[in-house]
Amino acid sequence: MELSSTLRMALRTLARNKLRTALTMLGITIGIGASICTVAVGEGGAAQIREQMLLLGDNFVWIEAGGRSISGARTGTGATQTLRLSDMQAIVREFPLIKTCTPQVDGRTQVVYQNQNWNTVFRGVSSDFLSIRRWSVTEGGIFSPDEVDASANVAVLGQTVLGYLFPGEQALGKTIRIGNLPFRVVGVLNGKGVSATGQDQDDFVLIPYTTAQKKVKGIDWLNDILCSAVSADAIRPARDSITLLLRERHHIPPGAMDDFNIRSPEEMLRQQEQTSNTLTLMLTSVALVSLLVGGIGVMNIMLVSVAERTREIGVHLAVGATESEIQLRFLSEAVVLTLMGGVLGVAVGIFSADLLGRLFAWPVTISLFTVFIAVVIATLTGLFFGYYPARRAAALDPIEALRHE
Repeated sequence: MELSSTLRMALRTLARNKLRTALTMLGITIGIGASICTVAVGEGGAAQIREQMLLLGDNFVWIEAGGRSISGARTGTGATQTLRLSDMQAIVREFPLIKTCTPQVDGRTQVVYQNQNWNTVFRGVSSDFLSIRRWSVTEGGIFSPDEVDASANVAVLGQTVLGYLFPGEQALGKTIRIGNLPFRVVGVLNGKGVSATGQDQDDFVLIPYTTAQKKVKGIDWLNDILCSAVSADAIRPARDSITLLLRERHHIPPGAMDDFNIRSPEEMLRQQEQTSNTLTLMLTSVALVSLLVGGIGVMNIMLVSVAERTREIGVHLAVGATESEIQLRFLSEAVVLTLMGGVLGVAVGIFSADLLGRLFAWPVTISLFTVFIAVVIATLTGLFFGYYPARRAAALDPIEALRHE
């Protein structure tokens, strides 16, 4: 029997009872649709986290002031004044695993341009900051090393600050006020959007760290040191070496708490990615359970169909149909049933994923490979759950089948 004629017969048979066919397809549709939607949302989240990891920086190692326990209480981030420029210079000088560093002195301030103002974060950094963070400018550039050495009043704006101070206006070369000091805008950063933790990555102003120390905050210590390791594999040994160096330089006795803390944001995002993958796996498992229930429904309906068509099967066997032809006929019905449900499920899954993405502003990624796998799973479901009913139909005794009322 030709495959095309077998499929046509399967479609005609399924069309005899449209309601039963539709209800049976519904289980497969829900299972496949849920799987497609879950995988799309999971892959979209993972892609966003990977993108955030790239935006974090070039093999980023972040050293913060603060962390020592004083009278039983930890001082917290930024609460100690022991992190100095000389610490950063020693790190770069003594550890080849670290290729570059920038000091950071930060705080909140009011920025003003004419009648526009905005409360934001200022970050005092060196000229190497952009290369460490893998950021770029859309206008102008970062301040020069000479401007850093001279504690110049120059600033680079993030896109959020630009939008509030200069709506529809050119910012480059204009003078703004940061706190009580005038600053000339020398650059505008490219937008980076919202981070994986929901923070606005464009709401800040960059100024030379020397200016931030001497003119804005009036301090001689650093809030942070941002470093770039030579490779991702060098991050962990670099952290260990920096810890030993800073403990020695800060004269911290054995057993005492550090007065600094070292972070690698990549690790935090990898944990988020693992959490996202775990959640995706759990939701996919639920979707697969739905698919299993749909498959059991297919088997049940096919067994009912065999019972209803026992006499018809006996007639076919009596006129010369082989067991393999009977088995192929019922197996093809099961596969066609699950395949139609699978195709409909793909459409439902894509629509649901897109709807969720729009409603919750969550990235979704639907790949052709995922769609292909969904169709394959639907086909295999039909083969698996349709085999027993098809085998049972083929094993009927022709004489007993003809006697069946």
